[in-house]
Amino acid sequence: MDDSPTPDLVPFTIDLTREEARRRAEVMAALGPDWDPVAALRSEEAAHALLYSGLSEEQERTYAMLVAAGVLPGRDAGDAAAH
Repeated sequence: MDDSPTPDLVPFTIDLTREEARRRAEVMAALGPDWDPVAALRSEEAAHALLYSGLSEEQERTYAMLVAAGVLPGRDAGDAAAH
């Protein structure tokens, strides 16, 4: 006699390792052979610097408050992992 509370359920597991490898391969193929991750990071940093340039005094104070609260990364975070 089966004493389990849900005798009709069958355990089901699935290994997504192959699917994840395929997905990553597709992403790399879509990026193409000319993709340069260092250039992409430099472009991101330049865009970030431009985004927060030319702020008024009040905007600077708000920006500093958000950085201190950890909402925004600092201007010279220098580490993508810190974002």
